[in-house]
Amino acid sequence: MNAPGHHPVVRAAAPGDLPALRAVERAAGEVFRTLGMDSIADDEPPSLTELARYQRAGRALVACDRTRDGAPLAYLLWEPVDGCAHVEQVSVHPAAARRGLGRALIEQAWQDSGLPSLTLTTFAGVPWNAPYYARLGFRVLPDAELTPGLREIRHRERELGLDRWERVCMRRDGGLVG
Repeated sequence: MNAPGHHPVVRAAAPGDLPALRAVERAAGEVFRTLGMDSIADDEPPSLTELARYQRAGRALVACDRTRDGAPLAYLLWEPVDGCAHVEQVSVHPAAARRGLGRALIEQAWQDSGLPSLTLTTFAGVPWNAPYYARLGFRVLPDAELTPGLREIRHRERELGLDRWERVCMRRDGGLVG
């Protein structure tokens, strides 16, 4: 639910937004320190080159607050994986948390993709990760339901050391719940 007076705007990322997305990612990462996940907080955000690849493909979205002159407060990157829109990254600046920005970005990505389902990988035990996505209608996928593309993504995550904390693949079919 949006706070009174806050009307998030979701739009395609413009080239000029990309440096701000790196700043959003750094700020969002800092919150992981509260859970002892310093290496996640220390992780570098996607490079401008990587962000530009998503932006040029039309798969980078930003959420802005009209009261902030359209400056991005959150962003989402997605790509098609095995017939689903795979949410590669969703980050919300902590100062803009709990305003519905993540939900709005996820809904817009699903609509823009034209695909029947959304998938993502996330930390199982982080309150603003798997439990949050479950509230939005995502379900944890058992290993037997992982597609080849999701298996490859999980393999890359293991190589990066993300499995130091439990990770899950999640899927949502159709529009948002609630």
